[in-house]
Parts: sequence; C-alpha cells; structure tokens
Amino acid sequence: MDWSKRREHFRALLAEGRCFYPASVFDPISARIAEDLGFEAMMFAGSIASFTVLGAPDVVMLTLTEFASQALRICRAGNLPLLVDADHGYGNALNVKRTVEELEIAGVSALTIEDTLLPAPFGAREGKDLISVEEGVGKMRAALAGRQDRNLMIVGRTSAVSMTSVDDAIARAKAYAATGVDAMFFAGVRTRAQLDAIASDLKVPIFLGGAGAELYDRDYLASRGVRICLQGHSPFLAAVRAVHETLKALREGTPPSDIKTIAAADLMKRVTCEAAYDKWSKEFLG
Repeated sequence: MDWSKRREHFRALLAEGRCFYPASVFDPISARIAEDLGFEAMMFAGSIASFTVLGAPDVVMLTLTEFASQALRICRAGNLPLLVDADHGYGNALNVKRTVEELEIAGVSALTIEDTLLPAPFGAREGKDLISVEEGVGKMRAALAGRQDRNLMIVGRTSAVSMTSVDDAIARAKAYAATGVDAMFFAGVRTRAQLDAIASDLKVPIFLGGAGAELYDRDYLASRGVRICLQGHSPFLAAVRAVHETLKALREGTPPSDIKTIAAADLMKRVTCEAAYDKWSKEFLG
C-alpha cells in the first residue's frame, strides 16, 4: 500500500493551522468507525496496545513486533493517517532507529519517541524518571536516521512538565527540536499558564496528551501552536465495559434477544466492508 500519500495528507492537515482531536483506536473495526464518523486522524497509544494485545497493564511488556503488527492491522483497515505512541523506542538509540523502520513499514503517519526511563529499573523510586537530555537527543537523532519516507513525522515527546518542571520541559523540547524532529509532544500539561510558557519558547508544532480540562478549546490551542490534542482513550475503556456488561447479563440468564446494546446489522455490514467483499466475491469467485 502507498502509505506516503496519507502521510502527506497528515502533514497538510497540520499545516492548516487548526487543532485536531484524533480518534483513539485500537483495532481495524475501531479504525473504520473513526473514518465513518469523519475523524481526520487516529491515535494508537502504547497503553491501549498493551491492553489490547496482551491484556496487561502499561508497564512496557509489549514488544516492538507486537506493536507494529497491530499498527499495521489498523492502518490497512482504512485510509486515515495514524499517529502512534512508540514509547521509549523499545530500548536505546539503536532500538529507536529500528522502531522507526518497523513502524514506517507498518504504515503509520507519525510516531512519538519519549524521554522517560523505561522500563523501570531495579530499585527505581515510585513513579518514573527521565533519561538525560543528551541521551534523549541521541534517540531523536537515531529516529531521524531510521526514517526513509520523509513524509513520516518524527515527534519528540517529554513528560517533564509533570515530572520535573516546565522549564526543564522547554529545555528538553528545544534540544530535541534542534535535531530536526517535526513536532514536540508534551504529556501532562494541565494549565494555560504552562502551555503559554511552552508555546512562547517553541517553534515546532505542539502535540498534547493528558491535557488539563481548561485547555480543551480548539481556537485557544490552535493559537498556541497545538496541532494535535488527545482526548484520552475512552473508546477502548467503553468497549471493555460493554463486553463485561453483556457477558455478565448472559451469564446471569438474560436471553440474547433481550440484549439491546448490540451493534445493528447495518452498522456491522458497514464496519466490516461487507458490500466490498460481496463485490469481490462476485468478481473473482464467479
């Protein structure tokens, strides 16, 4: 498939000067629903990948191969550009380079590489630590070296706002931006004062995750150079609740005909592309 065209489209979207809320997706069906509803782009988070693929918490148990395989399934299900959270690049700077290579092949349009110390080492304090700025710069340089398609966006990421300070986050972002990354992702920005400080010192596009409630104003975000703002990952959490409640009802004796929250037949036909498969069956099978 020609992944480069959707990467071009993603870059064109960001060049419009607007802020987008991408759809949080986790599999081909959720990707098709996002496209059907008119979302401009999608997001596949590392935590959601761990939940979906392993049924495990977000403690960096997932491998690059598992993550890239699920990203490929999502990408080939439709046409929307996909932004992914590639965590720490699954190791050191050399692993980061390979991570970019694998995810580029998988079809993603943009990926983030963060400077969190992962996985947690023996004797680590409660919570997380950051790697040094120097190591972070090395990871960004390796990520850029691993890219073959220049339309693929490499996004530096830091959680320094919530872990150290806004000043540290800005210093890290400037160092990463100097390597040539296409944008900077900030996790944990909670206030307008924090974002204003970041935006005044940064020239590359800004992506946000875990943003505070007062930040959810698209016009304000766009004016501060924010081009992507995540809205959390409620679709997967809602899906888990729906499955749990449905199985619980069935286990307790509710007749299947009384389950009123199942997807309608026409919706299932749409998200599974039944019409296309019917057409191909007639064309190729006679």
